[in-house]
Amino acid sequence: MKKIATLLFVSILGGVLTLGSYKLFFDENPEQFLPQDSSQQNTFLPVTNNNRAYGTNVDFTAAAEKTIHAVVHVKNVAVFKNGPRSIWEYYPYNNNGGRALQGAGSGVIITPDGYIVTNNHVIDGASEIEVTLNNNKTYKAEVIGSDPISDIALIKVDAEEDLQYIPFGDSDNMEIGEWVLAVGNPFNLKSTVTAGIISAKARDLNMRDNSPQSFIQTDAAINPGNSGGALVNINGELIGINTAISSPSGSYIGYAFAVPSNNARKIVEDIMEFGDVQQGILGIRGRSLNNEIIREYDLNTSQGVMVAEVTPGSGAEKSGIRQKDIIRKIDNIEINKFSDLTGYINSKRPGDEVLVKLMRDGKEREVNVELSKLDTYRMTALGLEVANASPEELKAYKAPNGVRINRTLTDGLPSADLVGGIISEINGQNVSSVRDVEEIMQNRTRSNPIVIVFYTQKGEKQRMIWK
Repeated sequence: MKKIATLLFVSILGGVLTLGSYKLFFDENPEQFLPQDSSQQNTFLPVTNNNRAYGTNVDFTAAAEKTIHAVVHVKNVAVFKNGPRSIWEYYPYNNNGGRALQGAGSGVIITPDGYIVTNNHVIDGASEIEVTLNNNKTYKAEVIGSDPISDIALIKVDAEEDLQYIPFGDSDNMEIGEWVLAVGNPFNLKSTVTAGIISAKARDLNMRDNSPQSFIQTDAAINPGNSGGALVNINGELIGINTAISSPSGSYIGYAFAVPSNNARKIVEDIMEFGDVQQGILGIRGRSLNNEIIREYDLNTSQGVMVAEVTPGSGAEKSGIRQKDIIRKIDNIEINKFSDLTGYINSKRPGDEVLVKLMRDGKEREVNVELSKLDTYRMTALGLEVANASPEELKAYKAPNGVRINRTLTDGLPSADLVGGIISEINGQNVSSVRDVEEIMQNRTRSNPIVIVFYTQKGEKQRMIWK
């Protein structure tokens, strides 16, 4: 009996020791035994619900493989019917027959049947356009249309097979710090891929409130020849058309700019459907907030756009927007400066409706605004406002093309006698729309005189010079 009791006691003691050892080594408080070493932490979160990739271990190979065969080399070739102007015009192209290479850049195939987006400055002035694919096949390209103001052009090749293309992504959803790839042909080096991040959005290179631009800024290496190439996200979606660099030497120093894909896509669709760009406008003139405006109007906000003027008859006027209103948000886009506003509005068409959140007298308001069509332009240097002319008006004035002089901007100017006439030419360039006028006036040399050719209401052709 004593042996049994002893055996039972030893068994119980063994169980207690085993349980104690288990509690000692496998307690629920792991910090005491498994201290975390920060040097071993995984810094890469490969995927989130919004498909964004983070960290420094991002694999770019899939995005590169999806896009590299859809970016082409674009050559701008000029043909001199009367021969070259000098022997050097033969040299860059190394060919005979009065053909010379004017320039080269990149392009992005956006449909399998051969539509290609590039920059207007890549194909501007070309007599012929040659497109070379990544497989070294070369095709002649046709210009479908272009928009010099946004620097976007659409060209097309007829290939014997479906081509690889890059689908459009949503540039509004891109975030600062997000990874991107630039794909193009810098220095005629075909099929080059560089990586970087989005450094800024809605960047305005003009730095002027009356003519704001809206670019994506990136630190991906972009050099001459990259123009017209693709800026893509980690999923291989097109989120920008590489357009410009900011550099004293003309080469990469960390600042490059791309037209947002939403703007480029809208321009391309307009060209394909309407033949030109259908630009919707809010119907205001405004200024980005700065310290001077904040102090002058005693504002309690430092970001937004102050409405300086509301265009009569515009969607803004009809919705009740007033002078001195502060626009803070349009749809889901924060408006911190004027280029934020124009960048988003330029992706819309006339007739589209947007929700505008604004501040008036310190109180927030929301109004729905139907965008109207850009059909007037103020030529402040001439004191004139011009509007698109109808075919009937051109016929009545015996003008082959032109815009109508709508009104004067200042009383007493000599230009008041021109009201009702048709301007057909500015500084030697034909004009057919207010966008043509806007482009010429923005790109002119300020010190040079302005020369216009116009038709009076009697159909008389005249010429006038403003110095």
